[in-house]
Amino acid sequence: MMRYLPAAVAALVVFAGARAADVDVKVGDKAPVFESVDDAGKAWKSADHVGKKVLVVYFYPADLTGGCTKQACAFRDDMGKLTDKNVEVVGVSGDSVANHQVFKKLHKLNFPLLADEKGDVAKAFGVPLRKGGVAKGKDVDGKDVELTRNVTTARWTFVIGKDGTIVHKNIAVKAADDSKEVLAIIEKLPK
Repeated sequence: MMRYLPAAVAALVVFAGARAADVDVKVGDKAPVFESVDDAGKAWKSADHVGKKVLVVYFYPADLTGGCTKQACAFRDDMGKLTDKNVEVVGVSGDSVANHQVFKKLHKLNFPLLADEKGDVAKAFGVPLRKGGVAKGKDVDGKDVELTRNVTTARWTFVIGKDGTIVHKNIAVKAADDSKEVLAIIEKLPK
């Protein structure tokens, strides 16, 4: 007899072998304060963004992979709706700035990608990590590329309210549906 696992359990099973996080960020908690480098190689500090807009911080495993591409492109396509609701989106993975530049240019992404090469931002949010890997694909010129990363994060999404608290946490993200789910959460927030 086959049993089906709830989505959250299935998501954790898929990420078997991940290092357990020491942090457990919950809805209602103050969002971690963090810094990283964006896809342009510039410092990106959460303190410069939290409180000005609703902030979506989504963690994804790797640039140029199927699910991650669907997730990023869905956020790209919904950016007008999100911007209209005073929402800022930032994607975070263990990829380097150079990897992010290839991924962002190839898919014309219209939001920042943060290079979390040591997994420090993921750890601050309690997102599980496992060892890095290589993603293969084509660049904008159609040339084969291999993007190597040091760590791979689980696919988790957080929404941080203007007051700096976590208003949504999803550890069982369906890549292609993430932006729609975030939009639905944003609709329910007090104006």
